[in-house]
Amino acid sequence: MAMEFNRIITLLRKERGITQKQAAADLGISQAQLSHYEKGIRECGLEFVVQVADYYGVSCDYLLGRSAERSGRTLSVEDLPESAPATAGSTWHGSVLPTMYKKLIANSLEILFDLLDRCRDKRVVTAVSNYLMLAVYAMFRQLYQAAPKNVASMFRIGPARWSHAAEAAMAAQRGKLDGVLAGEDGPAPDAAAFAMNTESLAKNYPRHATSLMNLVKNSEETVRGQGL
Repeated sequence: MAMEFNRIITLLRKERGITQKQAAADLGISQAQLSHYEKGIRECGLEFVVQVADYYGVSCDYLLGRSAERSGRTLSVEDLPESAPATAGSTWHGSVLPTMYKKLIANSLEILFDLLDRCRDKRVVTAVSNYLMLAVYAMFRQLYQAAPKNVASMFRIGPARWSHAAEAAMAAQRGKLDGVLAGEDGPAPDAAAFAMNTESLAKNYPRHATSLMNLVKNSEETVRGQGL
């Protein structure tokens, strides 16, 4: 519990823009005690979890990292909006799992590209778009070559080097993006275009924020699974 709880109560306090001293006073504990909770040095009791949930207007499941949704709602594939009418429905060729992942990714991309549109910086749009296209290309090609009878000449880059070349190209696009955002390649884009928090995401993207929050949660669980 501690790992998620301390991260989330710190996030909520900072999103609300209040000091640790003020939050501690409102919650009826010392600043030192709240500091210990936020750093994960000490674990609190269930009563305090409920108190914090009421204070920030979120669910206990959200505080404990059990739900990516502030309300604590359990996500189902039907909860996610359709990204394309052609694949409407709760199953895709008889399977719920690919439909769920497709919606999570597609709906999250809606938010990502809206942020790019707000940014209005061609360099940022190009770097992000190239990275995403390369990621899709790499996954598609890996599946394509899994069937030995598929014709390899569909691709111009040979089978011995394509995966390494794709990884290098993806890293290069991330490097370009880092350089642009840091102002190394001319004026940096206005950072205000990317100002957000969990509450504003839910408000500005009521149809898609749930997908993004669950994508973030699932992705970090995958990263943690690598021992990182």
